[in-house]
Amino acid sequence: MRKNDYLPLFETKLAKGRTLFLLFVTTIFFGIFSIVVYRTSYIPSKEEGSRRFAWIGLFLAELWFSLYWFITLVIRWNPVYRYTFKDRLSLRYEEVLPSVDIFVCTADPTAEPPSMVVNTVLSVMAYDYPPEKLSVYLSDDGCSDLTFYAMFEALRFSKEWLPFCRKFGVEPRSPEAYFQRANSQPLGGDAAKANEWTSIKKLYEDMKTRIESTNKAGQISEEIRKQHKGFREWDSVSSRRDHQTILQILIDGRDPKAVDSEGKPLPTLVYLAREKKPHFHHNFKAGAMNALIRVSSRISNSPIILNVDCDMYSNNSEAVRDAMCFFLDEENGHEIAFVQFPQKFENISKNDIYGSSLRVIMEVELRGIDGNGGPCYIGTGCFHRRESLSGKKCIEATKVDLKNKNRYRKTEENADVLEETSKALASCDYEENTHWGKEMGLMYGCVVEDILTGLVIQCRGWRSVYFCPERKGFLGAAPTTLLQTLVQQKRWTKGDFQIFLSRYCPLWHGYNKIPLRLQLSYLAYSLWPVNCFASLYYAIVPSLCLLQGISLFPQMSNLWAVPFFYVFVGNRVYSLVELLSCGGTLQEWLNDQRMWLFKRTTSYFFAFFDYILKLLGFTESAFTLTSKVVDDDVYKRYEQEIIEFGTTSPMFTILTTVAFLNVFGFCWGVKRLILGEQSLVLNPFALQAILSGLLVFINLPIYQAIFLRKDKGRMPASVTYQSIMFTLAACSVALY
Repeated sequence: MRKNDYLPLFETKLAKGRTLFLLFVTTIFFGIFSIVVYRTSYIPSKEEGSRRFAWIGLFLAELWFSLYWFITLVIRWNPVYRYTFKDRLSLRYEEVLPSVDIFVCTADPTAEPPSMVVNTVLSVMAYDYPPEKLSVYLSDDGCSDLTFYAMFEALRFSKEWLPFCRKFGVEPRSPEAYFQRANSQPLGGDAAKANEWTSIKKLYEDMKTRIESTNKAGQISEEIRKQHKGFREWDSVSSRRDHQTILQILIDGRDPKAVDSEGKPLPTLVYLAREKKPHFHHNFKAGAMNALIRVSSRISNSPIILNVDCDMYSNNSEAVRDAMCFFLDEENGHEIAFVQFPQKFENISKNDIYGSSLRVIMEVELRGIDGNGGPCYIGTGCFHRRESLSGKKCIEATKVDLKNKNRYRKTEENADVLEETSKALASCDYEENTHWGKEMGLMYGCVVEDILTGLVIQCRGWRSVYFCPERKGFLGAAPTTLLQTLVQQKRWTKGDFQIFLSRYCPLWHGYNKIPLRLQLSYLAYSLWPVNCFASLYYAIVPSLCLLQGISLFPQMSNLWAVPFFYVFVGNRVYSLVELLSCGGTLQEWLNDQRMWLFKRTTSYFFAFFDYILKLLGFTESAFTLTSKVVDDDVYKRYEQEIIEFGTTSPMFTILTTVAFLNVFGFCWGVKRLILGEQSLVLNPFALQAILSGLLVFINLPIYQAIFLRKDKGRMPASVTYQSIMFTLAACSVALY
């Protein structure tokens, strides 16, 4: 037994049930092997030209599915669970906890309302952590005086909100989320406490009303502009894409006057709109993060950095302490570059109609990647060691004593001087001829700069940790329409594929730098777009072959049908058990299967060709921001779990065409089963018709949106007409 001083601050446990999982995997492997044997043994002769071509194509699709199954199997092979001991942390390090810089990023006051940004900022200002050791930075890439005004309001409200949170142990510490969840008798029903609760709620509602009224007006009144010198900065702003650096220290944590209503120090609060010029590429979120890294190094220089998206408020006031249990662990802490928390959402519909919760990815796959060598960095809810973002390898980094590494800033520099001297760090030309975006900070040139940055850091010898506490660390807003979901997935998929085709491909960039299992784990996401071809082939060709009378599967009475049944049903049952074990429902699983097909046939397809066109020089990289503002009618349908179409999109054209093709194929298959001389088990088209029938079942919401719905979210007529033409053309080719 080690001495108490050296008890670990966290522990790692392996997942249970590995023996059953190994047994299941073994049986699936034999099923796949049997399918391969069948396909190679019964290849149609050259005389059966159409059938031979379709057969070989289906065989190649099945080979791809098998290969990809093996890659995803690696992710699920060794999931681990992490547990922290915050009591030990407090006992040993309470007086010497390291300071933390918190980065919040926003880019558009229209898509990301200032009232939402304020709630995220207030939630991280109110962490259960010494406030003098917290510095909160907001990067506003929209350069909006409306967002700055919201921050100014947050400054004033924080003086009452932070003491209230401390006094009553408020959770969560986003005012909007807290007051929405509080019941009719807050704080136990005590009259004095209830009065205090009512008072702070009124203060919040008044602040929210002022912010939203100003935002609706679209401009700052002269009366408000006189209240802070920072508003004068916008007098010389040409546009959001052409302006000087705007840097304002709204709360100076070193100022003795920066205290709340109880006289306790407030966290430092900084607003930054980095310089933008039309002829400079600003590198989207990665550029904003790198500007924050440099500016914060001048103002606070905390050894730990937390970055969160503006829509991901803190849901757990002890998340910082959880992260410190990993960084301050005496045995392994010095090797850890970042601690990744899961990305969770509060606005998920009852049965997660769009599969936006990413439940299996967050609860299963990231734990598995953690067991394979460390999770990837997913761009939000992540605590970084500042030193790991500096480009240093783990073995080259100095063993910084985090317990004594606090603020860098010189005492004699007041806020005004610090603002002026720090602005150059966020200028457009600062990074010219430097290693920023290449070896330092977040990496440039990739749509998913977070995934790439995490991979590069791990290849330098650093470790990462995935921590998924019972009370989730952060909650955000998921897309509430089908198109938003597919477009977001397309961006992620395109970025992952870009990594695969770049010099940072995990197979060669990670060779001898990270474990092989971790390389394959990254590969599972990098190869997302390639799945579109096998998925589209399987969703279209069997149905078209039914029209032409081409059989592609064995009869149900044939023993060769068993592996097809077992592999398909076995994998589906496993995915159901996996989702249910993560807290999902049967209906959620059905929705997840539908979105699995929708994403593979649209998002993956467009992501693949978008990036190929970019490689050929036909398109440029662009960052698509998902709007967090939802129309009332749209949100009502979302809550009722009615899929939202309502607009034209090539993605919807593909989905509708596939749906029509399977209806025709299924009807033709049923006709062959009914009119055929053989019984169901002897009919060579039975499995093919069942496959088409399953696809018809999955696509039921599309048929409803075309023929039954009358609301604004129905399928647009133009999409329906286009799909009918494509379907008739495909059927004509198949038949004649």
